[in-house]
Amino acid sequence: MTKKLIFLFLFLGSILGSYLPLLWGDSAFSPASIVWSALGSFAGISLGYTLGKRWD
Repeated sequence: MTKKLIFLFLFLGSILGSYLPLLWGDSAFSPASIVWSALGSFAGISLGYTLGKRWD
């Protein structure tokens, strides 16, 4: 279960992070989008791991 949650939140964090620069008018393919996507991925991994350990 933990592995599935990690991958789910990794995917969601990456998607949400990559679209965050669109809020201030930047492109979805800008360097800021890549940085925010990476940060969202790390946050998603952390959140998925934490939730997975609580539910197991």
